[in-house]
Amino acid sequence: MIENREIQVGDVKFNMIRVEGGTFLMGAQSKDKNRDNYDAEAFDDERPVHKVILRDYYIGETPVTQELWQVVMGENPSHFKGAKNPVERVTWRDCQDFIKELNQKTRLKFRLPTEEEWEFAARGGVKSKGYKYSGSNNIDEVAWYSANAKNETHPVKKKKPNELGVYDMTGNVWEWCQDMNLLFYMGRYRVYRGGSWSDDARYCRLSYRHYGTKNWYDDLGLRLVLSVE
Repeated sequence: MIENREIQVGDVKFNMIRVEGGTFLMGAQSKDKNRDNYDAEAFDDERPVHKVILRDYYIGETPVTQELWQVVMGENPSHFKGAKNPVERVTWRDCQDFIKELNQKTRLKFRLPTEEEWEFAARGGVKSKGYKYSGSNNIDEVAWYSANAKNETHPVKKKKPNELGVYDMTGNVWEWCQDMNLLFYMGRYRVYRGGSWSDDARYCRLSYRHYGTKNWYDDLGLRLVLSVE
């Protein structure tokens, strides 16, 4: 039986959802692309669709919240303050510093997800129903984005979860990934995924990829992964 894990740091608890490993097709699916239509949603770096095989791992039930960042780092860099809101205005390096401190406090080995791990979990893993967004084809059911967020982040777990019981993988804040895109972005950029409160639905699709270097924005946060040992 696949079991999730509850972690506590100080007085803050958070859940890690176990993702059963499997095979999936990564990248823009047929419903996301139309080469003869200038209004096509998918971009070149979402192709080609390719097969990925993953082992079991854990992923955060939600993005890292401000209360968790606060208890680990002793400060809160976020623009939109709220204990249950996702932390934002954090660079990729800030995330590495946070994870280092978290690992020292918990004696575990948290990290950022790879792009493959992020997309597999966002699509619902082996329970995937093939949705366009994480948990639904109706973005309003699962995401805070430009049409409903009122220009701010929102507390996590206020929208529907996806097939794995994971929340906010579409919208609210972008989420940093661990790896660089060595081919398309020439190795200078880290990728982040998922769309945010400030983005239109096109940029919240599960295969859409964004990137940055030393950036921090008030729509950019992170989600944790823990390997199964």
